[in-house]
Amino acid sequence: MITAIPHWLSPHAMHALGWSLLHFLWQGTALAALAAVLMALCQRSSARYVVGVSALVLMSVAPLATFWYLQQTDIPLNGTSPSPLVSAAWPHTAAAIPSLPSRTLRVSASVDAIAWLVQGWLFGVAIFSLRSAGGFVLLERERRKRSSVVGERVLEICYTLQDQLSISRTIQYCECKWLHAPAVIGWFRPVVFLPATALTGLSEDQLQAIIAHELAHIQRMDAFVNVFQVCMETLLFYHPAVWWLNQRIRAEREHCCDDIAVSVCGDAVEYARALTLMEEWRSAPAFAMAANRGPLTDRIMRVLGLKTLGAGMRGIGLIGSVLCLSAALAAGNTLLNLAHPALARANSRSQTVSDSTGKRAAAPKPSASRNSVSQTTDTRTKTSTSTRSETTTTTSYVDGLKDAGLTALSVDTLIALKIQDVTPEYVRGLQEQGLHPDAEKLIGMRVQGVTPEYVRDIRAAGLNPSVDQLIGLKVQGADAEYYRGLKEAGIDPDIDRLIALKVQGVTPQYVRELRAAGLALTADQVISMKVQDVTPEYLKGMREQGMDVNANNLISMRVQDVTPEYVRGIKALGLTPSSNQVISMKVQDVTPEYVKALQAAGFNPSINDIINARVQDVTPEFIARVKQHGFKDLSLEKIIRMRQLGILDSKAEL
Repeated sequence: MITAIPHWLSPHAMHALGWSLLHFLWQGTALAALAAVLMALCQRSSARYVVGVSALVLMSVAPLATFWYLQQTDIPLNGTSPSPLVSAAWPHTAAAIPSLPSRTLRVSASVDAIAWLVQGWLFGVAIFSLRSAGGFVLLERERRKRSSVVGERVLEICYTLQDQLSISRTIQYCECKWLHAPAVIGWFRPVVFLPATALTGLSEDQLQAIIAHELAHIQRMDAFVNVFQVCMETLLFYHPAVWWLNQRIRAEREHCCDDIAVSVCGDAVEYARALTLMEEWRSAPAFAMAANRGPLTDRIMRVLGLKTLGAGMRGIGLIGSVLCLSAALAAGNTLLNLAHPALARANSRSQTVSDSTGKRAAAPKPSASRNSVSQTTDTRTKTSTSTRSETTTTTSYVDGLKDAGLTALSVDTLIALKIQDVTPEYVRGLQEQGLHPDAEKLIGMRVQGVTPEYVRDIRAAGLNPSVDQLIGLKVQGADAEYYRGLKEAGIDPDIDRLIALKVQGVTPQYVRELRAAGLALTADQVISMKVQDVTPEYLKGMREQGMDVNANNLISMRVQDVTPEYVRGIKALGLTPSSNQVISMKVQDVTPEYVKALQAAGFNPSINDIINARVQDVTPEFIARVKQHGFKDLSLEKIIRMRQLGILDSKAEL
């Protein structure tokens, strides 16, 4: 049924989006094959990298261009064009009326298939978006975890290499234990992480080469290209060519950085040895720029100037790419004919007419032609007589729409309007409210139940929404009464925020209860508090524990899962943290048990000391190890410093 169209997407836009996704199957294959051909002809890694990124940009443009073209073209929903008799003029639609039921079924079936395709694509995008977001969140979490500034000797090496590469950006260099190979994290303020294994297991020359490799990523702005690749994998996840091209881009990116590292340090053999060692330690997040990323064997052979297997297979790959490109273009032509068979039929009819004009000798006799014309005329007369009543009704509906300002409608659009019961009276009722939507928006408004009375009530309440905003308000069930209730509760949202408030289930009662507790709230704060499930009961519980909270603090505490019970447990130990300190303690996973352990060890730490100790991973077990050595005059600050410097770490830990 046509109602399978997503409520926020018009039938024509949904149809264009679905066919754009289908057309990208051959477009993406053709672009990947063309990129493979050009890469095979390029001798330098930097040139192959530019070709790969350019092809990926074209892949991002292709669906958008196709969607724009299909949007600008009046394409029938079922992929066929109306008969010439119907499209000639509105008053002559009588001949096409007998086929309306079957055409309606075809339109509905086509829209159903496209709607399922678009919904499946949206579901896939949502899944891969969660994957990407989760990866970046985990990466950011690891970035803040157990890292410290590198020593002066290593820092001097880093600054020297940075000067050699003419990098003027501010770069932070940190030592960490959660990575086993150097990596770059961050876009605008990058951080180069140097693991303890690299600092202790590599020679100074090897370390310089590896650091130069990471600085090359920063110099080339590779992090931004990597984000673009992740976005493309999310939006066009269904096409293997996108994944293949991204893999090639990442491999060539590593080759480019290898070349820069060797050119800076000048010792390819030591760099190859460093790569081999780090492959044994291999562990780096997928969204980071790591030195041991990419196929190890090919990289080492390239660095040493040896011929790789890929170079020997270049000719075969070139031939295969050309064949793949030809197949993609052929498949694209087939899909175009399948999607728009009317064009093929028109070309066929044009060719037939041309042939008959050039071969008049083989034309039928005049008498036979006159008999054929006579039979056709009789058939049309019978058809017109049998459908006279239907013609009158349909023509009346069409004339009514024309009188309401809807002209030049295609047959499929007319069918969709009729199916959704868009009457001339409905159109005129909306026009009386100052709205003049086109046919597609009329269908969307009718599907969602937007009536002239609904528009009148919304405007009487003081809002002046557009057609799209009206549809959004109606979809979410936000009416004039809901808006007036929010205003009486103390907030006056605009239309977009009104929709967002309704989406999150914010009620006027909820707003009144929060404001009654003394909070001065904006619409955005109310939305955030509702998203984080900040209830009046939660606010009351936090104030009972002596927390001086405002809207922003409440949201932050709820995000970090700070509960009244948690605050009560901390205060029972003699501490009186502020709201911000409570949030920091929860972020660092400071539990009442952890504080008890520090106090049991003979310390009376402040809140900041407790947070600092937790950040540096000072555990009760570590404190016990320190005391076993018989050190005197121990303070928590000294123990934290010992933990930072790794004084008691074993060689295996170093």
